[in-house]
Amino acid sequence: MSKDKKNSKRKINLALQGGGTHGAYTWGVLDRLLEDDRLIIEGVSGTSAGGMNAAIMVDGYIKNGRQGAKDALYTFWQNISNMAQHNPLHNPNLLGMPKSCWNLDSSPAYIFFDIITRIFSPYQINPFNINPLKDLIEDLIDFETLQSSNLINLFVTATSVSTGQPHIFHHKQITSDTLMASSCLPSMFQAIEINNDHYWDGGYAGNPSIWPLTYNSQTTDIVIVEINPVIRKEIPLKGSDIINRINEISFNASLIAEIKSIDFINNLIDENHLVTKKYRKLHIHLIESAEEMLELNASSKLNTSWDFLSYLHQLGRKSAQKWLDKNFDCLGNSSSADIHNTYLNHAKHPFKVQQTNIK
Repeated sequence: MSKDKKNSKRKINLALQGGGTHGAYTWGVLDRLLEDDRLIIEGVSGTSAGGMNAAIMVDGYIKNGRQGAKDALYTFWQNISNMAQHNPLHNPNLLGMPKSCWNLDSSPAYIFFDIITRIFSPYQINPFNINPLKDLIEDLIDFETLQSSNLINLFVTATSVSTGQPHIFHHKQITSDTLMASSCLPSMFQAIEINNDHYWDGGYAGNPSIWPLTYNSQTTDIVIVEINPVIRKEIPLKGSDIINRINEISFNASLIAEIKSIDFINNLIDENHLVTKKYRKLHIHLIESAEEMLELNASSKLNTSWDFLSYLHQLGRKSAQKWLDKNFDCLGNSSSADIHNTYLNHAKHPFKVQQTNIK
C-alpha cells in the first residue's frame, strides 16, 4: 500500500455506550482519536455517559476544533470529580479500601446508598429534583450553537417510560433536559419530562443506538466504544454480582440486536439477495478493554475519584492507540471487529432457524 493511501483521511461514525463514571474510559478513547488528523468524525451516537461525552466533544469541536474537543472533555471529567469531593462515595480510600480496588461494594456508604435507593424512590429521596450535573452541563455547553451547527451529526438516545421505545434526539433537539433524560437511572433520578413524555436512561432501549448513524451519514464505518462487558464466563453467585450481570445483559441487549440486524443485511448483500445500489454493507469496529473492565462491577460506576477517572482515561487512550495501530487500514474496506465471537455467539446466520429432527 502506498504511503499516501495509508495516511489518507478516513471518515468514521462513533457509537458511545453509557455506564456511569466508566464513561471516563470513552473520554480516553476520544482523546486519542481526536489527535489523529487522518480521522474525520462524521457522526456520533451516544447514550447516558456516552451521550454526555458526545455532546461535550461536539460542542468543544465547534468552538475550537480538535483541541477544543479535547479540552472540553478534560474540563467535564475534572468537574465531575470535583463536584463529588465531599461525597462519601468519592474516594474509596477514605473508607479503608485499598487504592488498587476501584469497586465500592464493600463500602459502608455505598451499601447504605444501595439499600436506600431500593426502598425509597427518587421522588421521596429528592422531592425537589436537585441535580448538580444538569447545572454543570448548562455551564459547559452552548446549546444554541450546538443546535445550529451541522459540523458533526449528533444523536442521543433516551427511553420513553410510557412506550418503552427508544427516542432519538438529533443535535437540533439537544438540551440539558435531553442529556439528563438519556442518563436518568430510574432508581436515582426522577423521570425527565420533555414535550409531555417522560424519559429514563437510554441504555434500556439503545446503548448506543446505531441506526441513526446508518440513515444520516455517508460513511459505512461505525466505531463502537464498548464499556459494558458482553461476555462473562463465570456464573455470578453473590447478590450484587447477579444484579450487576443483569444490568450488563439489559444494557447490551439492544446493541446486540442491532449488530445482528447489520450482520444479517451484510450477509444478504454478500449473497446477492439485495440490490447493492439501495443497500450498503456496514463496517463494524470495536474499541474495548474487556479484560480490565471485567474487574469493575456496577458499584465502581459511582466512583468519581480523580485517580479512578484518570486510570480509565489512560486505559481508553491505550485501547484507542492499539486499535489505530492494528485496524486503521480496515476503515473504508472491511469490519475489524470479531462480530461473530463477540456479539453473535459464533452464529453464521443469526436469523436462520436451524432445523432438527425430533424422534
